[in-house]
Amino acid sequence: MPKASLPLRNLRGVLIVLIVAFHSFTAYMVTQPASPSAFDLPPFEWRAFPIVDSNRWIGFDLFCAFQFLYLMQAMFFLSGLFVWQGLQRRGWSIFLAHRIVRLGVPFIIGTYLLMPVAFYPVYLVTAVDPSWTSFWSHWTALPVTATGPIWFLWFLLVLNIGAAALFRLSPRAGQLLTPPLIRDTACSRPGRLFIALVGVSAAAYLPIAADVSSWTSTRIAFGPFEVQATVAPQYVIYFVLGLAVGAHGYDRGLLAADGMLARRWPIWVIGSFAAFLLWIIPSALIVNGSGASFPGLRVVADLGLVIFAAATCFAMSAVFLRFAAKRWPVIDTISEHAFGIYFYHYVFVLWLQFALLGLAIPAIPKGLAVLAGALTLSWTASVLTNWILGSYQLTTWARSHVAVSAFDRERRFPESKFPD
Repeated sequence: MPKASLPLRNLRGVLIVLIVAFHSFTAYMVTQPASPSAFDLPPFEWRAFPIVDSNRWIGFDLFCAFQFLYLMQAMFFLSGLFVWQGLQRRGWSIFLAHRIVRLGVPFIIGTYLLMPVAFYPVYLVTAVDPSWTSFWSHWTALPVTATGPIWFLWFLLVLNIGAAALFRLSPRAGQLLTPPLIRDTACSRPGRLFIALVGVSAAAYLPIAADVSSWTSTRIAFGPFEVQATVAPQYVIYFVLGLAVGAHGYDRGLLAADGMLARRWPIWVIGSFAAFLLWIIPSALIVNGSGASFPGLRVVADLGLVIFAAATCFAMSAVFLRFAAKRWPVIDTISEHAFGIYFYHYVFVLWLQFALLGLAIPAIPKGLAVLAGALTLSWTASVLTNWILGSYQLTTWARSHVAVSAFDRERRFPESKFPD
């Protein structure tokens, strides 16, 4: 087993916990709207702020801002790491069929079955008629398709299809994905790769973000296929970076257990927090109306976002390579069920936030209760789903095996040879 596999496994588990925490705490941010938005009126702000609680804490704003700027970039980077090896191991057709089943089917089920259940309490907050039939009529009349966090699945599937197409055209394209910057300097000089990542990300992000707030990114959508316009190019870039690092060998390049990234983890952690300040200070000045007094403040904030996302992805990887090279039992089981937790958690988050609306409890206990409840319930749902699917697959295999065995026996030993 490669030395980098356990740190990456632990990192995946922690990232899933942070995603659940982010969604659990958003209802209690000070910067939330003063009151819930109408369910039927544009711009349908409840998609970004589903449940609005009157109990709030500024600490959740800082936590959510920190996570918002890098979490999905890290998820796409981590998702791309194992793609090229999967293509080499399975071949493009089997790999693609597996990804369609793994990502496409859950996206359809999540969008059209799970998300209506998840957003039902959002409707109940402002509903005159709280019945399910009334909700369903409002839901189906919406001109938008609310997918919640399920959007990640279709976007990742598209990127996987692109990788499979590249492999189909040239199985040796992995060499093109790993230029000298990754092969020769990623292990010994990760700073050069970091500068290249920031440069490419800035070139993709700054022109799009010039007239759009980085916090309320404009959505582009075609039916259920929606994504935040400003950061979508960054997701592609981080996935391609993960694809390139994985094609070279994720355990012997940038993510080598004894590489310079892991050895210099304090520098990356300090740089990450410094980059966060580079974003949040000008962003706060802009929100407070001081932006006009400082020309170029918006550019500084946008550049700070790009630097922070890259620095934090590098810092997280460095810390886990340095300190997470052994099995963490709780995180290990979360990582094992990471996909299921991600798939189910939003339903439990919104219903738990809705259930706590009327309770006069401070924001911190509410947020932590939602996090603990959503994480436990989504993990349980994932375990049950895997058990049901595993039982079905085992039963199907057993029946087919028995049928094949019976057929083979009948072929080799005609019925006339076996007396009644």
